[in-house]
Amino acid sequence: MIRHTASIAALAAALFFSSAANAQQAAVADAPATSTADDAGDSTIVVTGRQTRTSVELPGTEMQKILPGVSPLKAIQTLPGVLYITADPWGYNEQNAQLFIHGFAANQLGYTMDGIPLGDQSYGNYNGLAPQRAVISENVGRVIVSTGAGDLATASNSNLGGTIETFSSAPLTTLGLQAAQTVGSYGTSRTFVRLDTGVFDGTSAYVSAARQRARAWDFNGIQGGWQVNAKVVHDGSFGKLTAYFDYNDFTQPNEDATVFFQPSAGGTATATQLYTPYVKPFFYPDFNGYRTSYLSALGNSPSAEGSNYRNYYSDAQRTDYLGYVRLETPLSSRANWSTTGYFHHNDGAGVVAGPLGQSITTAQAYLDPAYATLPSNCRFSANNNGNRPSACTALTAAQAAASGAALVAATGGSGLITRTTEYRIDRVGVISALALELGTHKIELGGWYEHNSTTQWRRWYGVNVNNPDASTPYIRPLDVAQPLFTQYQGDARIEQLQLHVQDSWQATQRLLVQAGFKTSAQWAEGRFPVQPRIGSLSGLTSTLPQGRINTLRWFLPAIGASYDINGSEQIFANAQKNLRQYQAYLAGGGGPWFTGSQAAFDAFASQGKPESSWTYEAGVRTNRSFGSDISLSGQVNYYHVDFSNRLLAISTNPGGIAGGQITGGTSLLVNVGSVKTNGVDAAFTLRFGRTFSLYNAASYNLSKYQSDYTAAASGIGAATDSCIGGLLVTNGVVPTCGKQLPGVPKWLNKTVATLTTGPIETQVIGDYVGRRFATFSNDASVGSFFLTSLRVAARVPDHVVPLRRLELALNITNLFEEKGASTLSVGSATNSWAVYPIPPRQWFVTLSAAY
Repeated sequence: MIRHTASIAALAAALFFSSAANAQQAAVADAPATSTADDAGDSTIVVTGRQTRTSVELPGTEMQKILPGVSPLKAIQTLPGVLYITADPWGYNEQNAQLFIHGFAANQLGYTMDGIPLGDQSYGNYNGLAPQRAVISENVGRVIVSTGAGDLATASNSNLGGTIETFSSAPLTTLGLQAAQTVGSYGTSRTFVRLDTGVFDGTSAYVSAARQRARAWDFNGIQGGWQVNAKVVHDGSFGKLTAYFDYNDFTQPNEDATVFFQPSAGGTATATQLYTPYVKPFFYPDFNGYRTSYLSALGNSPSAEGSNYRNYYSDAQRTDYLGYVRLETPLSSRANWSTTGYFHHNDGAGVVAGPLGQSITTAQAYLDPAYATLPSNCRFSANNNGNRPSACTALTAAQAAASGAALVAATGGSGLITRTTEYRIDRVGVISALALELGTHKIELGGWYEHNSTTQWRRWYGVNVNNPDASTPYIRPLDVAQPLFTQYQGDARIEQLQLHVQDSWQATQRLLVQAGFKTSAQWAEGRFPVQPRIGSLSGLTSTLPQGRINTLRWFLPAIGASYDINGSEQIFANAQKNLRQYQAYLAGGGGPWFTGSQAAFDAFASQGKPESSWTYEAGVRTNRSFGSDISLSGQVNYYHVDFSNRLLAISTNPGGIAGGQITGGTSLLVNVGSVKTNGVDAAFTLRFGRTFSLYNAASYNLSKYQSDYTAAASGIGAATDSCIGGLLVTNGVVPTCGKQLPGVPKWLNKTVATLTTGPIETQVIGDYVGRRFATFSNDASVGSFFLTSLRVAARVPDHVVPLRRLELALNITNLFEEKGASTLSVGSATNSWAVYPIPPRQWFVTLSAAY
């Protein structure tokens, strides 16, 4: 009750002050460098802009106060309407990261870095990379979040619900060296170094590197790797030439979620279903202990633990090369042309090493010579390797046990097996725009084209009982051994084309009108050079579907206006239509290429409709200064979204993440109708000179399905005209009509209070996340939580030491040791869900200097 009251009070205060966070227009130009001589104590979360849409800017200096090295996505959790949760304090771990903005999930948003498209941020990514892999955190100049609808020029084919634009900082104008060292909880060590050349003959540049090493808080897994950035800017008579390069090589130990079960009204749950540990730590590196004290001789996990069994380890290994060259050329005093060419190469692997018994339904199909002639009722079920099924009459118990022992021997004799999803992405693209000033009109015409070649392999490897050092989270299995088998391989070739025209018309001195439209086209072809065997993949009846889907929408309009009332207050409104192209990911649910049949795929290719949305927003901004150096800025905005053709991938093998039902399965991809969203964001920043600032943002979101759907659907249609209500699935109909989107809290509240007294700066961040529903029928939920973090920094006054800046900072996350559910995994209509725990309190000390 206290937390709900605080959130409501904060929203009321924000509404009273009519204030919020606004952002300046997100041009593709360089962001100011984050480490200048006077960058301490004067940066703020809020930068008032003149947009017709809601945009909020977070400067890079504020990012580093949250935690040195923090990812851009983790940092924007402080902004209104944004929910971002992950297991590590920097926000690097992508496997359990969760992002919602105004009810839209991470893969329904748009992402860029310096204007370069970063894809849709799916964990098994096929078309991009995370912002923290594209630029070193300390080199981020600013992050701009458009929570309603992004600019028409944003290079994204997934931005249904807004955009997140990250900008790298510009080279410094003077020669300089920066360095920072962070140490802290669980063996953390992060090192950052940057060398700036200063300006010579119109050219400036920097090169920087970062090294990260930190142990996971609940098991002995090391997060770490290297990252290098280089940037060169040359201003010449022909215009401005910018070149950028990023190299990132990173290993992230994953976490396992805990699967929960709640029986329906009047029902009961078994002891196994009620076994729900708060954490499920991996055994690594205790190889012998895992084999002998946890697994059975046949590689089965304890049956009493059910879906909440423990794996040996899991990790994500990613290597990226990203670069671009941009030329900005003035054609005349009223015409400017900008063109960018870019490339991105990624290779990576997601790895899980765990009980052979949990993967036996797949392994037996490939490794048992008798599998093809075995009656289906004699094949082993999950976690029952070597156990004769009760309905089987063709085998004796001894024969089944012998068969199970042979499968243990075939996989290395350890009782373990390793499953990987291995990735390759090769993208090249070009972005070009022509800007014209014609009287009171600023017109922009532009386009984006990308070619993407991507491959995903699902492979399985043995774990040699005599060589456990070859199976660790830091070795890619393919580097040390040949796979036992490749279950499937998916290849996709994707062409993207986006064109846009927009006009900013200064109709009067006070009235700005913006209007335009964009086109969105995708030509995607997917094929499977290696098809899975029948029986090895749940839901597969013949072969995985192959083919091409071409989608073209010529007219996606946007119109908005802002009116300056009196120089301090401004009102604005915006309406925009957006489209999310089909996901051409060929290693899991979410796109038409991993549906269970060719017929279902063909139905989407010929009759399907991609997800689309109309976003409407209106609000008021203020930016006022009072006496005694007191100022107030902020915004209140209301938004409404009509979300059409909502696609839902209904798994044929539901379970937890990285632990439950590891063998995977195909999905039924169905159109479950529309979602309507109404919400309010309100925030303010109150400043008392350079001494004290208070930022508060409160958000309310109501996102409701408009119809039920049938879980037995195939092909395209699954939305029903019914609204049966209640919580129980009735005759296959899931009662989603009128229900809140699961995982999306109705209430969010963020507070940042900063006090500067002489050389000491103290900052407290409070983050409230309201209750979230955990199933599509809303029959279960996880409770609210409130996290507090603290930063205390001491900066040596200028001229005391021969350095431009010297600072020592202490950061503490989860200050009061809050426990509860962080990332929430929703996959079921009723009864079950999975969650990751909130990490405990952690501390970090950073010494940073600039010369």
